[in-house]
Amino acid sequence: MLSNSDIHDLTEFRRHLHRHPEVSGQEEWTAGEIRKTLAALHPAQILTGLGGHGVAAVFEGAAPGPTVLFRCELDALPIEELTGSEFASEIPGKGHQCGHDGHMAILTGLGRLIARRPPARGRIVLMYQPAEEDGSGAALVIADPRFAALKPDWAFSLHNFPGLPMGAYAVQAGDANCASRGLKVVLSGHTSHASTPEYALSPALSLSRLIPQVMAMGPGGAKLDETFRLVTVTHAKMGEEAFGITPGRAELWMTLRTVRDAAMEDLLSAVTAAVEAECAATGLTAEFSHHDVFNACTNHPEATDRIIAAAEAAGVPRCEGQFPMRGSEDFGLFGSRAGAKSAMFRLGSGLETPNLHNPDYMFPDEIIASGVRLFHQIARDLLG
Repeated sequence: MLSNSDIHDLTEFRRHLHRHPEVSGQEEWTAGEIRKTLAALHPAQILTGLGGHGVAAVFEGAAPGPTVLFRCELDALPIEELTGSEFASEIPGKGHQCGHDGHMAILTGLGRLIARRPPARGRIVLMYQPAEEDGSGAALVIADPRFAALKPDWAFSLHNFPGLPMGAYAVQAGDANCASRGLKVVLSGHTSHASTPEYALSPALSLSRLIPQVMAMGPGGAKLDETFRLVTVTHAKMGEEAFGITPGRAELWMTLRTVRDAAMEDLLSAVTAAVEAECAATGLTAEFSHHDVFNACTNHPEATDRIIAAAEAAGVPRCEGQFPMRGSEDFGLFGSRAGAKSAMFRLGSGLETPNLHNPDYMFPDEIIASGVRLFHQIARDLLG
């Protein structure tokens, strides 16, 4: 078990990380602090620079056995923190408003316990993954040639979650997080003088038609099943900031969201076809680009059962949580692409607390011990 001294150290470490947030792909300082902290635990191996700034610590068991990976995230968000905390972000416009600093503290706490009592068999890999927030990190880590030597049989992760009781957990087999992708559409025609709009090929009417059309293709709704489709228009702009020019170019940004990957392909095809049909009718051209692409995250039933059994043994209470989550996660790739039996659970960060990604959100240090306890029990159940 973690001692009071451990809890104090992990809390201070979390707050140290909180003061210095780094966004996706820029986590160099954070990775360096993680490496220094892990070195003091003397794992069999520390790998750095995985998929960018990823760090992995490997703890070997005495006998052969499965490889169990526990994953957290390194990155923060491009959000100005408004908590007023004495250890608030010192980097303007950036903040750990998703609680990844807390996840790193939990994984480091797990490392402390493993270092004191290594597993009887197999291996434990502590994976500090970069670039979760933009959806690129897990894929980059898995594609790194050095990851092949770490290939896990099991993979586990957690995410703190406002709206659930403090320190309780929620999990469900199957659909866990929606697939999503950002789609940017650039419509191009040509300009004219504003006094002669008939000489322009303007995207104005096309933009006004496409916005309600694509939104109707993804109306959302409360029923999160294989029929769920959500298209959120996030940004649109047209022409120059001038009164003398009929516009010749427009941009339409949207986020597509479905419960499953196959449905995402169908929705993407439908939206793309609608844009192309509009261009064919008007003479405009369209360019498409894709951003922040997340596959659906699915919890393996056996891995889910392991979480439930470990929580019961560790005395971590279970609560209800709506599944799947509309928000996206790239952790599922450790299952679908890397072949592990994988599952992620939610760890309650309180019923009356700001939502994730809010400028006033703060990870509660009180749940560090619960997260460590549950992860540690999973490791002991699988590896002795």
